[in-house]
Amino acid sequence: MNAKQFSVRYGSWALVTGASDGIGKAFAQKLAAAGVNVVLVARRQPLLEALAAQLTKAHSVQCRTIACDLAQPEAAHALERQTQDLDLGLLVAAAGFGTSGLLVDGTIAEEIDMVNLNCKALLVSTWYCAKRFAAQKRGGIVLISSLVAFHGTPRAANYAATKAYVQTLAEGLRVELAPHGVDVLACAPGPVSTGFAARALGKQTTVRPGWLSKLLGWSLAMLPRWGQIRVITLVMKGMTAHQKG
Repeated sequence: MNAKQFSVRYGSWALVTGASDGIGKAFAQKLAAAGVNVVLVARRQPLLEALAAQLTKAHSVQCRTIACDLAQPEAAHALERQTQDLDLGLLVAAAGFGTSGLLVDGTIAEEIDMVNLNCKALLVSTWYCAKRFAAQKRGGIVLISSLVAFHGTPRAANYAATKAYVQTLAEGLRVELAPHGVDVLACAPGPVSTGFAARALGKQTTVRPGWLSKLLGWSLAMLPRWGQIRVITLVMKGMTAHQKG
């Protein structure tokens, strides 16, 4: 769709969580390049301000920054309070991080932090935007799933479990919100892809950007679940061979 059609469907503002780096930053840059104003959300204010200045200068878009911890109960109120005056119609929930290696070799504090960020924080922003978009009868939600969301993944067991939550949430919400004119998409990239999923929003349930995600997705789909786990175990073993444990 062109810029005008995009604005009618999803508004002139997008909210991007995890915008300070990684996939969230890549989404923010792509949206700004397409002429969409962006609300940048993350915990580190200096990084958000630097990105906002960069996007404003490069693309002449408006940016608003919200520094907050989305895993905290008051986060939804912060989002509402600081975006209620905007023509907001698109959420990209990209806040999150991952660990790799054997679960017993990690620290429980870090694993709990990952659950809080990848699941709880994502739920907060999704809940807020879903309510708002459903009320205005238009909007779009992009949740960042993963290649490892579809099966148990040794050496990234807890991370894969958090992404399975994201994937399942997106699939359910797509059906729930469709009657309200709200599109929901799960973006399931591979280890290095940060591809933008706007072309699939409103057309698919899940998009797998990157050749590795597509290749493994298609090949694993032909195997029983135990076979999928066996293959992904070998993949993860190769990817984390440099780590102890």
